Amino acid sequence: MTRTTRDVVLAFLLAVAVLTFFLAVGGGAPKTAPAGIPDPGPFVGWAVPFTKLLTDVSAVLVIGFLAAAVFLLPSTQSEVEGLSVQAVRVAARWAIVWSAASVFYFFVKVADTFAKPLSGLSWAFIDGYAGASEGRAILLQALAAGLVAIAARWTLGTAPLAGILGLALAAMAPIALTGHTASSGSHDLATTSLLLHLVGVTMWVGGLAALAWVGLRGSKRLEAAITRFSTLALWSFVIIGASGAINASVRLGSIGEVFGSAYGRLVLLKVAALVVLGVFGQLQRRRIVAQSAGFLRLALTELFIMSATVGLAVALSRTPTPVGNNVLNTPVEELLGGPMPAAPTVLRLLWGWSGNGVGLAIVCLGTALYLRGVWAMRRRGDAWPVGRTISWLLGMVIIAWATFGGLGVYSHVLFSAHMASHMLLSMVAPIFLVLGAPMTLALRTLPGPRQPGEVSPRTMLLGFLHSRFSRFFTHPLVGPVLFVGSLYGLYFSGAFESLMGNHWGHAIMELHFLTVGTLFYYVLIGVDPAPRAIAPLVRFGMLLVTVPFHAFFAVVVMSSNTVFAGDYWRSLHRPYRTDLLADQYLGGGMAWAMGEIPLILVMGAILVQWYRSDAREAKRFDRSESRTGDEQLEAYNARLRDLAEHGKRRDP
Repeated sequence: MTRTTRDVVLAFLLAVAVLTFFLAVGGGAPKTAPAGIPDPGPFVGWAVPFTKLLTDVSAVLVIGFLAAAVFLLPSTQSEVEGLSVQAVRVAARWAIVWSAASVFYFFVKVADTFAKPLSGLSWAFIDGYAGASEGRAILLQALAAGLVAIAARWTLGTAPLAGILGLALAAMAPIALTGHTASSGSHDLATTSLLLHLVGVTMWVGGLAALAWVGLRGSKRLEAAITRFSTLALWSFVIIGASGAINASVRLGSIGEVFGSAYGRLVLLKVAALVVLGVFGQLQRRRIVAQSAGFLRLALTELFIMSATVGLAVALSRTPTPVGNNVLNTPVEELLGGPMPAAPTVLRLLWGWSGNGVGLAIVCLGTALYLRGVWAMRRRGDAWPVGRTISWLLGMVIIAWATFGGLGVYSHVLFSAHMASHMLLSMVAPIFLVLGAPMTLALRTLPGPRQPGEVSPRTMLLGFLHSRFSRFFTHPLVGPVLFVGSLYGLYFSGAFESLMGNHWGHAIMELHFLTVGTLFYYVLIGVDPAPRAIAPLVRFGMLLVTVPFHAFFAVVVMSSNTVFAGDYWRSLHRPYRTDLLADQYLGGGMAWAMGEIPLILVMGAILVQWYRSDAREAKRFDRSESRTGDEQLEAYNARLRDLAEHGKRRDP
């Protein structure tokens, strides 16, 4: 048995031991059912958490080894090489384990849900659970893990492997967004925070495991990989801490339950483990900086602590929470994770709060990443316009108000508030985001090649910006078609009512509005680099052509005698603004009025760019004339003199 295999086995056994102990302490261990009550048996009861542990460990190793091959280990070609090839092969093998364990996990969950032993399962039970959200999520995870295993065997290209890594990260989403977490109160915060928590954990733990594997092989590329991993680990630590705190606050009803419940005490233990891991990470960083050595011993110790923490986390997921699964009876409670909000007032619209995890994640991550880029520019002595930073932050504030602020609270229960939120996300916030030039900032601050020929994060982003995919979506016609077409396609079909009646449907609409609006203004304003250069006059024409279609949409909404998604609004039984057509008329009026805002803002931006472009051209011409001794000017004057002389000779 090699040292690597031995360490993996010991770490897994430690996680199993911790899982078993805390299941017993926290009350999540399987118990024998009273006589007459259906019982799946002890095998199923213990197989559920142990199989969940195996799927989690497999996912961590798949993502960690892929991240090491793509981003951490330096290479000199467009394909991974040397030890990175072996890392991809290891990831592919663990992806097979991940997929197979997920399939087995599906069957033990069927047995656990219907309280039947595995031998007593029938097709009706299997089909019924497969049709439920949690069953579909497990099967989707198994499918995605299987695709990762196949794709990792198919290519060694750095860019395709980055896409496979993205698929592996996405494979965790179905589990995080379904199950008891999604059915409890404040489920939006719970599910989004859990997903971010899983991403942070897998990148941190998996990346460290992969680097320990590299260190055991004595690779010369370890030092460069550790330097890049240090930044990744810091971001993961912050994401894990913040998302874990939010998730725990949803599950714990009060401060007293932190110390007064088994779940709360396990949360405290998990916090303590995170603090210890943070201390280890800091010690690791200091030792490497001071001595350029000592990584492996601390890394292995840290990994064993992480393994125990993973076992604790699985036990925590099986431990009953003090809050429990709140019963959500009405559509508005399904969307908000709480009761119907009180009648809107100016103060409530300005300072209200909604547990919108998607909006919160966008604003927090978007603000943190942008400010980190600005700080990196300042630290190395490069200037970054203050106006761009202010513009980006203003866009984040608008997104915050439209999603988890006061307007976001009522966007679920009033068509007028929904339309105002839609207009802000698609027509106002994107303007300020684009004026913040995030792509330019990313290209100037993302890690570049550590050695000639390496495909670095900066190289990947630059390649994406000039890819065929980007060329298609940044075509002057594509953006306006998506921008305007989605308006008519969404509201004049049954899609709007279907999405409003589903919790994640509303989040999908918010993401769609923001994405389409950002794409449209990215091309229209043209601050960041793009595959093709578009003259200011053409961009101005794009704006003038698009605005009338938007205005016509607003007029149709105002003049319609049919309530859009009428069944949904009526099912809310809200006690205020009961005239649905009047509220819809107000929403259409908002759409019309707010359509003028981007016209003014973008016109100003284009005119400023036009002026600056002419000014740069004039300066370039002046510098050229200074170098050539006014050659072009003298040639022009000579031409005028020649015309004057010929003109005189033709006079009678």
